[in-house]
Amino acid sequence: MIYPMKNYLRAGLIHFMAYPEVMKGEGPILETLKAILKDDYFDAVEVTWMKDPAVREKARDLLRTSHISVAYGAQPRLLTTGLNINDLNPDGRQAAVRILKEGMEEAVYLGAEGFAFLSGHYEEARKEEAYAALLSSTQELCAFAREKGCPRVTLEVFDYDVDKASLVGPAPLAKRFAEDMAKSCDNFGLLVDLSHLPLVRESPEEAILPVREHLVHAHIGNCVVRNPSWPAYGDVHPRFGFPGGENDAGEVAAFLRVLLDIGFLNTQNPPILSFEVKPFGQEDPELVIANAKRTLNRAWAML
Repeated sequence: MIYPMKNYLRAGLIHFMAYPEVMKGEGPILETLKAILKDDYFDAVEVTWMKDPAVREKARDLLRTSHISVAYGAQPRLLTTGLNINDLNPDGRQAAVRILKEGMEEAVYLGAEGFAFLSGHYEEARKEEAYAALLSSTQELCAFAREKGCPRVTLEVFDYDVDKASLVGPAPLAKRFAEDMAKSCDNFGLLVDLSHLPLVRESPEEAILPVREHLVHAHIGNCVVRNPSWPAYGDVHPRFGFPGGENDAGEVAAFLRVLLDIGFLNTQNPPILSFEVKPFGQEDPELVIANAKRTLNRAWAML
């Protein structure tokens, strides 16, 4: 690829994965966020809930000063609380919707251009009921987003039978869901994550091409899936080059190639493409971040 990467994408980092101690909305949020914002490799950052209003206000000031694009990941609001947006218990489902609406208001406050979440666990025997519940919940979120001025609601595609065991799920179901959402909502899209592709046993083409019309956001990362006894097995997002990992520069390049072919990566409106990488054990987050940047640079050079 002879053209600069930044012509085609805004490289981002998921704050709460690179620094998992802030995932529950507490911890050294401002210190770690500031470290990312000082790094001009990044044109975007993805943040999550910040429970302390004073911290939230200071974070908003940092984000504004840095002139960076912001996206909001509400996944921790569900994963750390056990709430399920497609819960067949109406009270449980509404609790999940409420906590996501709170996150949406926070996203607007922080200046986020998108709001992402994930579907919940399901029982295979009651899959269609869970699907209907997810559809209803997401329609409610999209209506709330329009009311509050949140630009876009995004569902991230996860694994369905390895780790998170989310309803959505493989590409055909993601396509069906996005098409159903499009019938009533024009502010909904899908997020595809490279690190989830081995978990759902899909190639970049299989994961992306069916949902190309609905794709609005993408992540790149790694996973370990071949042996459950290996360290970092499942949806743990270890660094590139991790022992037993599925993705490295070659796989990132293949993913980027498909995104270029469909016009997702483009020079008119470069999208956010974020690293979803997490330190394993006692690994230094700054080294894991440097690893990710090197890997993306190598992958771009392969195109």
